[in-house]
Amino acid sequence: MAHFYPHSFQKSLFSFGAVVGAMITMYAAVANRTDEIGTLRALGFRRRNILMAFLGESLLLGFIGGCVGLFFASFMQLLTISTMNWQTFSELAFSFSLTFEIICKSLFFSLVMGFVGGVLPAFRAARMNIVDALRIT
Repeated sequence: MAHFYPHSFQKSLFSFGAVVGAMITMYAAVANRTDEIGTLRALGFRRRNILMAFLGESLLLGFIGGCVGLFFASFMQLLTISTMNWQTFSELAFSFSLTFEIICKSLFFSLVMGFVGGVLPAFRAARMNIVDALRIT
C-alpha cells in the first residue's frame, strides 16, 4: 500500500514553483537581450556559444541564490523553538542545525534549479534568427 506524504508533496510543489520562477526570469533575460544575441550571432558566435552563455548565467544565478538562501538560513541556528503541552505540562524544544551535508544538498539543488529553469530559455536564445534578433521594434 502506497503512503501519501504531504510534506514531500509540499517540497515538490515548492520546488516546481521555484523552477518555474527561474524559467520566467531567464525568458525575460532572453527577451530583453535580443539585440545582444543578434549582434553576437552577426559577429560569428555559434548557437552553441549563445546556449552555453545563457546556461552559465542561469547556473550562476541559481548558485548565488543558493548562497544567499544559506546565508539567511544560517541565522536560524541562533533560534530555539519550543512548544508547551498544557495537559501534561511538558515542553518540546528544538533548534535548527546547518550541517555540511545540508549545505551541499542545498547548493546542488540550487544548481539543478538554475539548470532546469535555464535550459528552455537558453535554447530559445540559441535558436534565434539573426535578422529577427536585430530587427528594430
